[in-house]
Amino acid sequence: QVRLVESGGDLVQPGGSLRLSCAASGRSIFTFGDMGWYRQCPGKERELVARISRGGSSYYRDSVRGRFTIFRENAENTMYLQMNSLKPEDTAVYYCNGFSLGSTIWGQGTQVTVSS
Repeated sequence: QVRLVESGGDLVQPGGSLRLSCAASGRSIFTFGDMGWYRQCPGKERELVARISRGGSSYYRDSVRGRFTIFRENAENTMYLQMNSLKPEDTAVYYCNGFSLGSTIWGQGTQVTVSS
């Protein structure tokens, strides 16, 4: 069974940093094409935060560009989201997903709260 498992969410003060991890199990991350990080606030739709292709090309939504970095570590079978200069409006449940062998797979989510 293929799974993506997120970790790294936490409570952090404004201006702080967090690194989210998305670990793949049951299948090599090499089989995944595009992978991405999404987030969702209560009462709002899930939105794309960042996306990375198998070749390493990346895309960021405007509000996080320059503060967040998405990358894949194939040797660790893990995708990451490095988040710096966090703002209260970054508070959300963060989900990772990936497309592999004809299926889109989602993780269960990890809570990020930015508050003083």
